[in-house]
Amino acid sequence: MRHPCAFTILLASSGTCLAQSGVDLYGIVDVGVRSASGLAASNAPAPSGHAAFVNSGIDNTSRWGIKGQESLGGGVKALFRLEGGINADTGAQAKGDRLFDRLAWAGLATPYGTVAAGRQPNLLSDALVPVDPLGKRYAGINPNINVAGLSNTAFGTHAFGRQYGPSGYADNFYRLDNTVKYTADVGPWQARAAYSAGEVPGDAAAASSHGVALAYQRPAWVVSGATMQFRSRDGLPLDAWTAGAAVRAAAWQFKANIARNDAATGPGKTVVQRVRSAGVSRQAARDVLVTTAWYSVRRAATGLRDDGFDRAFLFIEKMLAPRTTAYAEADYTVWRGDAAGLTAARPNDRHGTGLTLGLMQKF
Repeated sequence: MRHPCAFTILLASSGTCLAQSGVDLYGIVDVGVRSASGLAASNAPAPSGHAAFVNSGIDNTSRWGIKGQESLGGGVKALFRLEGGINADTGAQAKGDRLFDRLAWAGLATPYGTVAAGRQPNLLSDALVPVDPLGKRYAGINPNINVAGLSNTAFGTHAFGRQYGPSGYADNFYRLDNTVKYTADVGPWQARAAYSAGEVPGDAAAASSHGVALAYQRPAWVVSGATMQFRSRDGLPLDAWTAGAAVRAAAWQFKANIARNDAATGPGKTVVQRVRSAGVSRQAARDVLVTTAWYSVRRAATGLRDDGFDRAFLFIEKMLAPRTTAYAEADYTVWRGDAAGLTAARPNDRHGTGLTLGLMQKF
């Protein structure tokens, strides 16, 4: 919803407001009915057998937010954004300890770039936006979000088991507190730099992060990448990078990405994760989009057997109205090494399949 600037009625005779400003409420509600075999409701490995779930955020993460801006003159605007995740299947907040777990920042947009301070996605996430083969759909199971973007590294025996950077969570560093991010667009180039303060007294490096990202965008193609270093509270490093490209040809779009992260998890101990991905989208009709994607994840950890998984997706989306989309989704996972693990001492299925029918509405 849009709020007019103050004193609009009094200024109606002039037809303008003294300052251009506005606040918008926005969001997504995405809910689907899912049938799965070898996967739990959280999409973690599970013993053999079929189960049915009602899940949230399969096409796009359910969320709500508030954003606003005010012109300060001279091409400068003050900005803010607050955004929180929603579990549409239960009505709960995505993170019970945070109202705005996704975004909470304020900043300034100038002719020389935009600077924002607060809780924001890491630069790996930013770099994946134009080149993730799945278009960053299905955040709960998308390997580029979970592994390359470091949203959820806790599966199987290779979990990091600690917090790197000021995310507030172990094994999840996709969004970072205390972050100052600068973004500049120069012609087809977009450059970003970010620093996240760990705020550990007496040690500026502890629990901090920093990095840079660069993208080159043309009408028919884009290349995008980022590199970051995170530190744990006790100074252990996590180094990560991602690089990808997307090409559009008529109704087709092709995307591919590679990523790697290396974490020191203790004295003489490391975990290395590598992700390769590729996908194709096609506008099958004016209101129908078909997307296929494949991901390969490989992990190596000191003293443990190498593991990982391969995962394939199919999405068919039909736009029913400008704000409403119906979709069908299918996924197939093959776990490698010991990644499938155990549930209550029972071996989990080494294969997982899922099928979802859902509806996404935007406001």
